[in-house]
Amino acid sequence: MSRKYFGTDGVRGRVGEHPITPQFVMHLGYAAGKVLANMGDTPGERTGVLIGKDTRISGYMLESALEAGLIAAGIDVYLAGPVPTPAVAYLTRALRLQAGIVISASHNPFEDNGIKFFSAHGTKLPDETERAIEAALDEEMHTNSSEGLGKAKRIDDAVGRYIEFCKSTFPTELDLRGLKIVVDSANGATYHIARHVFHELGADVIAIGAQPDGRNINDGYGATAPDNLRRAVIEHKADIGIALDGDGDRLVMADSEGKLYDGDQLLYVIAKHRQAQGKMHGGVVGTLMTNLAFEHAMQKLGIPFKRAKVGDRYVMELLQQQGWQLGGENSGHIICLDKHSTGDGIISALQVLHALRDYGQSLAEAAGDLHMYPQVLINVRVARGVDCLGHNQVKTAVSDAEQVLDGKGRVLLRPSGTEPLLRVMVEGEDRQLVEQSAQRIADVVRKLATS
Repeated sequence: MSRKYFGTDGVRGRVGEHPITPQFVMHLGYAAGKVLANMGDTPGERTGVLIGKDTRISGYMLESALEAGLIAAGIDVYLAGPVPTPAVAYLTRALRLQAGIVISASHNPFEDNGIKFFSAHGTKLPDETERAIEAALDEEMHTNSSEGLGKAKRIDDAVGRYIEFCKSTFPTELDLRGLKIVVDSANGATYHIARHVFHELGADVIAIGAQPDGRNINDGYGATAPDNLRRAVIEHKADIGIALDGDGDRLVMADSEGKLYDGDQLLYVIAKHRQAQGKMHGGVVGTLMTNLAFEHAMQKLGIPFKRAKVGDRYVMELLQQQGWQLGGENSGHIICLDKHSTGDGIISALQVLHALRDYGQSLAEAAGDLHMYPQVLINVRVARGVDCLGHNQVKTAVSDAEQVLDGKGRVLLRPSGTEPLLRVMVEGEDRQLVEQSAQRIADVVRKLATS
C-alpha cells in the first residue's frame, strides 16, 4: 500500500496549499493522536507528544493546528518551541513520550513547511504507523468529551537540555580552546543553540545566520548556501567554519582557507578516525549519491561499505539491518548511532572536531587524502507523474554516457522525494567528460518533460 500524504520525510508542501493548511494539519494531529493513543503500552495513562518547530513564520499557525488536533484526540502536548529536528528526537526519548513531531521543511525556502514524526525511540515512524495515520485521516474528526481532552504544557528548559546533550557527545578530556569557529545557523532552528555548544566547549565563536525573522530561513545562509560561511571564515581568520541547515540535521564545513567540505568528506574524517581508534564497529552506509572516491577510500581502509537509497531514513534502515553505527549522505546528513538516534548537524560537527583534536590536524589535513571524483548534479523540473526514466531516449542517453565514461564513473537518475524534479548525476575521473555527459542527459529529459 503506497502512502498518500507521507513522503520520504513526512508531509511537506507549500503553505496554504493542500496538505499544508491549518484544516488538514489539525486533522493530521487528530489522526496521529488516535493512532498513537492506541499504541500506548500503559493502560489508563494519557499519551504524550512533543512538538518542536523551526523558525518559519507559518510554524505558529501549524503548531496551533497540530496542538488542537492532538488535544481533541485526548493527547497531552508538550511544546518545545523553536528547536532543531534532532532535538525533538532527543527530548522525546528523554521525556519518555510516545512520539515527537517536527514542524519544518528542512532546507526548503520559508514558503514551504512540513510535518514529520519521531517514535518514542527517537527514530522516524515505521511505515506501518504512517499508513495507520493515513487511514485514520479518511475518518471524520470526533472530538473527545471534555473529560477526555488532552492538555498542553510548554517545556521551558528544552534548549538547555539539548545543549547539554550535544556537549555530552564530545570527550570530557578534550576541549575546543584555541579554536576560532564561524557557526552559520541558516537563520533556522539552531540560531540560539549551536553557537553556545561550541562556545561552552571552549571555542571562540563568530555566529552568522543567527537572526531569524520568520522569512529568512535558508536564505543565503546555512549548509545549502555556504558562500557567506566561506567569506566569514576568511574575514575573521577563523580556523574552521560550520554551516547547518534550517532544521539542524545537515552539515557543511569549511577549512581556514574557506574551502568547503561536504557530507562525504566529513564522514570520511569520522570513519578514518574511528578506524584508527579501534571504534569503527562494523562498516559505513552511504547512498546512491555517495562519491565513488569515498567507496574506494573505505576499501583502502578495510571498512565495509554499502549504499542505500537517497534519504536519511533509508540510511538508517540499512544501518539497523547491518547492526552498524555510522552512515550519511553527501548532502550533509551524518548519522552516528552511538551518539544519537538520528542525524544531527551539531553532533556530527563535534565528531569531526574530536578527530581533528586527536590528530592535531586541520580539517584540510585530515580530509586531504580523500581525492573526490568530479560529480555533476543537474536538477530538471518535470511534471508530477511524468515517467522520464522509462523512456527509450533517456535510456539511450544514459547508455551512451556510460560508454563514454568507460567504467571510470557512474550515471544515476532519480526523482526527488520532496520536489517535482528529476536529478541527473554523473561522476568520474575526467571532469570534462562528466560535465558533457550530464548535460546531454539533462537536455534529453528537458525535451521530454516539456513536450
